[in-house]
Amino acid sequence: MDRDQNRTESSDASGDADANAEASALKKDLVAEKDRYLRLAADFDNYRKRIAKESERRAAAQKEAFIRELLPIIDNLERAVRSEASASSDQLLHGVKMTLQQLSRLLHKHGIEPEESDGQPFDPHYHDAIMTRCEPSQPDHVVLETLEPGYKKGNESFRPAKVIVNDLSRIKSSGKTNRPDQ
Repeated sequence: MDRDQNRTESSDASGDADANAEASALKKDLVAEKDRYLRLAADFDNYRKRIAKESERRAAAQKEAFIRELLPIIDNLERAVRSEASASSDQLLHGVKMTLQQLSRLLHKHGIEPEESDGQPFDPHYHDAIMTRCEPSQPDHVVLETLEPGYKKGNESFRPAKVIVNDLSRIKSSGKTNRPDQ
């Protein structure tokens, strides 16, 4: 029996040694994976910071380029103001029109286009109704007058137009029709 007991004890001891060796190997793997994870997390954080800095740098460069394009237009306006005493009103008006054309070309270059609103149906996505007026000769809810033009970039509204909208509800409430021929 001693031999059987010795065999059992030796197999238990070798099993414990194997289990300890396996546990030790697993701990080493865990430490290596944890170190790999921490390095990867630090690399990702550095990447995120680099991308944010690059994005800020690009935005600043774009803003600076736009301002550089705007400066000659400002120069022309300043020249017009300085020459007000010596220039005729026709010359001054011509200079202002040329400056507006420069601004329009600059906006066009950057994808910004003015939007025609007069006579168009009121659309809250493209128009900001400042006030209403009642014009029986015009359709209801149509833009009668643009006080400040709207601009779009592609199909999106960049700035809504400030408009006066036709409101025929006052005629309807007083019993009159909204048709000018009646």
